Amino acid sequence: MLKSLLAPLRWLIRVVLAVVILFEEWGWEPLQRVMAAIGRLPVLRQLEAVVRRLPPYLALVVFLLPGLMLLPIKLLALWLIGIGRPGLGLAVIVLAKVVGTAIVARIFALTHPALMTLPWFARLYGRWTVWKEALLAWVRASAVWRSARALKLRIHRLLRRGTHSA
Repeated sequence: MLKSLLAPLRWLIRVVLAVVILFEEWGWEPLQRVMAAIGRLPVLRQLEAVVRRLPPYLALVVFLLPGLMLLPIKLLALWLIGIGRPGLGLAVIVLAKVVGTAIVARIFALTHPALMTLPWFARLYGRWTVWKEALLAWVRASAVWRSARALKLRIHRLLRRGTHSA
C-alpha cells in the first residue's frame, strides 16, 4: 500500500533529478571548455597550476568551495521570490547555476586526479557514475526524449538544407 502511494513521488524525484543531471551533462563539457580557455590567461594559468598540485584533501576543499560560496546567492534568489520578484529570483538562480557549473566543471577537471587518490571519494564517484548513467538511460528510453531527439534532428536537417540552398 505504502509503496504504491510513494511511486508517483519517486517518479517525480527521478524526473527532477534527471532534468538537473541533463543540464549538468549538456553544460558541463562546453562550460568546462570555456573556463579552460579563460584559464589560459597568464594569472589564471598560474593559479590552475597551483590547484593541479594540491594534495587530495586540500583539492577536496577547493572543489567544494564554489558550491558553498553560491549558497548566499541562492538564498538571495529565494528572498527575491519571497518578496514578489519571481522573475528576478529565477534569473539569479539560473545565472548562479550556469556560472557555478562552469566553475565546478573546471575545478573538478583540475582536481580530479588528486580526488581519485582518496579511496572513499573514488568509491563514491564510481557509484555516482553508475547511478547517473542508469538515470540517463531511463531518460533516453522515454518517449519524450525520443521525440525531442527526432525534433532536434528534423530542425538540424531543415537548417542544413536552408544553408545549402542559400
